[in-house]
Amino acid sequence: MKLTILSTSDTHGFIEPTNYVSATNDKPFGLERAAACINKLQTENDNTITIDNGDYLEGSPLAYYIAKIKKQSGPDQIDHAFNMVNYDYGILGNHEFNYGLEYMQSSIHNTDRQILCANIVDQNDEHVLGAPYAIQTINGINVGIIGMTTRGATKWESSENIIGLKFLSVAETAKKYVPIVRQKADIVIVAYHGGFERNSEGVATEPLEDSENESYAMLRDVPGIDALVTGHQHRKIAEKLFNVPVTQPGHRGEFVGKIDLDIQHVGDRYQVVDSDAQLVKTADYAPDQQIKEYIKPLSNKVNHWLDEPLSKIDGSLYFADAFDARINKTSFIEFIQKVQMETMGVDISATALFNNEAHGFENPITMRNIMTNYVYPNKLAALEISGADLKAAMEISAKYFAIKDHQIAVNEAFVYPKARHYNYDMYEGVDYTIKVSNPVGHRIMNLTYHGQPVHPDQKLKIALNQYRASGGGHFPMFSNDKVIAKDSVMMSQLIANYLRKHPYIKATNNHNFHVVE
Repeated sequence: MKLTILSTSDTHGFIEPTNYVSATNDKPFGLERAAACINKLQTENDNTITIDNGDYLEGSPLAYYIAKIKKQSGPDQIDHAFNMVNYDYGILGNHEFNYGLEYMQSSIHNTDRQILCANIVDQNDEHVLGAPYAIQTINGINVGIIGMTTRGATKWESSENIIGLKFLSVAETAKKYVPIVRQKADIVIVAYHGGFERNSEGVATEPLEDSENESYAMLRDVPGIDALVTGHQHRKIAEKLFNVPVTQPGHRGEFVGKIDLDIQHVGDRYQVVDSDAQLVKTADYAPDQQIKEYIKPLSNKVNHWLDEPLSKIDGSLYFADAFDARINKTSFIEFIQKVQMETMGVDISATALFNNEAHGFENPITMRNIMTNYVYPNKLAALEISGADLKAAMEISAKYFAIKDHQIAVNEAFVYPKARHYNYDMYEGVDYTIKVSNPVGHRIMNLTYHGQPVHPDQKLKIALNQYRASGGGHFPMFSNDKVIAKDSVMMSQLIANYLRKHPYIKATNNHNFHVVE
């Protein structure tokens, strides 16, 4: 018998094939395309299991509109769209917690897919967000599916959104449950909203102490797993590791993961005798018409909201190229820093261009500009840090650059295995130069604050998003114990509120930093 495992992951609220930079729906991704792909693959394969691997509630302007503009108690429209896909199982991603436990639990209640959650328990070690595993019988063969979620949520998420929950080690949870499920099932599948901490040669690709991704350790240390569905890192993976087929289908529904298991009766039990992993590109599929028609009325309201003009600009807050904007200070970045500093009452700030789709603000500025440039549901924090902390953080950001063919380029570590442009911060309130040809750790030159050199023991106050404030992105010099104030409003709404108070914005640029070879 051939068993086919189909999966999506990290759709992030992108139902339609759009990135919302404009109102057109012609992008090569989205749940509508993924649904059409899954439906076709289900008709071509007799025995299928379908899994959504998490991070479906947050990330798109549509998802934000439902949660924060309409202020719904749950993401009913997203749930209904997913129910049209006929998934069998669902895994919780770390971003499911962003809008609070009640919001997420509403979704768990309204979904038709069975939520599996083995490594998140309450204070009594009860599985309150979903069963740890399920057993499904297909053509007389018992298939076990175990679901797990990255522990990274405990580091980045607001404490009130995960109150009363414990996130257990994924590798240790697999050691517990794989033998249990193996006793009841012929085939064991693990669906994990998490990725890989090492490459296929076993070399660490991130700090291992964070335990954000544990797939390599799980496959290395836990025998008995027949297939692994992964996500979280937004990587495109279809391969075998330790002879186990693995998929990770990017993000926003750009691919469907497809694992085929050839199962035969060997000796006294069924077992996998051959397997294959691949990614199926959803761009080749026309959007599912049923979902398209259902979501269109809400989409129209979202686009009307996105096109609301907020402020006019004296000058320009637009830039054409994101890489150039990271090297050459832009008025757009200075504006974002200004909002952060004014909100938190400090005069040093750090922010990033989160992806390469960002191009700053058009004139007049609309909500669409805000939502497509500031894509994360971040809130702000103010920290008191030392001059040494500041310098160390800036040196980590400076790792973003490398010299290739005598030109400044992006360090491959910020592109592979996962694009991490959001971990390059630009700083306001200080003047500095990044000299890329210097050794890593010694690239920040001429760092001054109010015209004076920054001293290691100097006390400084800085505005950061709460992800970075907690050390997110591997910035250990920032931590929650240094936080002196937090803001409760998401950054996209802060920007909108600021613009409503300031109907005319003057673009300014003090060119406080320089990146040189």
